Amino acid sequence: MDPDQLQTIPLFAKLSADHLALVAELGHERSFEAKEVIFREGDAGAEFFVVLSGKVRISKAVPGAGEEALAILGPGSHFGEMALMDDTPRSADAIAHLATRLWAIKKQDLDALMRQHQDLAYELLWTFVRTLSARLRETNDKISFFFAISSNS
Repeated sequence: MDPDQLQTIPLFAKLSADHLALVAELGHERSFEAKEVIFREGDAGAEFFVVLSGKVRISKAVPGAGEEALAILGPGSHFGEMALMDDTPRSADAIAHLATRLWAIKKQDLDALMRQHQDLAYELLWTFVRTLSARLRETNDKISFFFAISSNS
């Protein structure tokens, strides 16, 4: 990916030109047809993704209720970063909602780059933390909403 294009993605927007060039070399493009599974909950997480075009649905199977969409992500959005933070299985399904092009970075490649460039690691990890925090807040709001609905039934 071109470093200038990479800088338009919020996750990488504050990186220096040198860091953008290093990160840009790591990734590779992957394409998915509409409804194609990118990964399933429980799969091992070895890659992190940025949506280049199309849309990706992040969802969980809810026993007795079916699929619950947690988010629909469009261009510039990223997902799968939890796999970069820990070695636990995927926490949700990711499915191409439309025909989708993704830019993928392998965990091992990003780990190696961050070990070599600790200032880059610091910047990226703080951005990941802010993203995860925002997503946790959204999830808490959804849980509160579901509790409110179920207690009124």
